[in-house]
Amino acid sequence: MTTVLLIIHLFVTLALIGVVLIQRSEGGGLGIGTTQGMGGFMSGRGTTNLLTRTTAILGTTFFVLSLALALLNRGTVGGGRSLLDSPPAAAPATAPTSEPAPTPAPAPKGPTVPTN
Repeated sequence: MTTVLLIIHLFVTLALIGVVLIQRSEGGGLGIGTTQGMGGFMSGRGTTNLLTRTTAILGTTFFVLSLALALLNRGTVGGGRSLLDSPPAAAPATAPTSEPAPTPAPAPKGPTVPTN
């Protein structure tokens, strides 16, 4: 069920992105040329109304699907606790070993530089 809703959510998201990118910022709809050849079917106002309604429907669907997915997956991560409720995990302590610590390698011998 979650997988199906997630796939639908992905398609709605892509459609919403596409519809928003098609719109002009001035509210002119598709903004493609003039409406002389369309015969009034998709006039500037009709295109704007169609894209506005489509954006509203897709936005509402996106919101509802997001809530449904959140409710379906509630309690599946971390035993139902929030990530903000748990303290950060401490670094694991290293167990002492019975082996002695390694001795550092001797410095290589080479020419010495006189200092004044």
